[in-house]
Amino acid sequence: MAVKHFVLIRFKEGTSAEEIIKKMEEMALEIDKVKSFEWGQDLESEEMLRQGFTHAFSLTFESKEEFVAFSQHPTHLAFAEILLSAVEKAIVFDFPVVQVKPLINA
Repeated sequence: MAVKHFVLIRFKEGTSAEEIIKKMEEMALEIDKVKSFEWGQDLESEEMLRQGFTHAFSLTFESKEEFVAFSQHPTHLAFAEILLSAVEKAIVFDFPVVQVKPLINA
């Protein structure tokens, strides 16, 4: 069963989110355990609802074992150090995917 690694981030003041995102894209492309990677920036939802979080990231893996291998991969560990120094607050949620309606390319 596929596993999704979902992260919401509030970057520290003065952080270049673009630089961090570029490094995250490079990491996701380098590690073959990552089957898909998506990210996005909030569309300016009400502050009360988003609680200061501005960016969401989602990585998909074929299985829990692939996710565990990713989490221990040297490239991921090196990137995690960079990310942690740039983040004010984060929420991480890892879950098995239950797909109800697949994405259809339009």
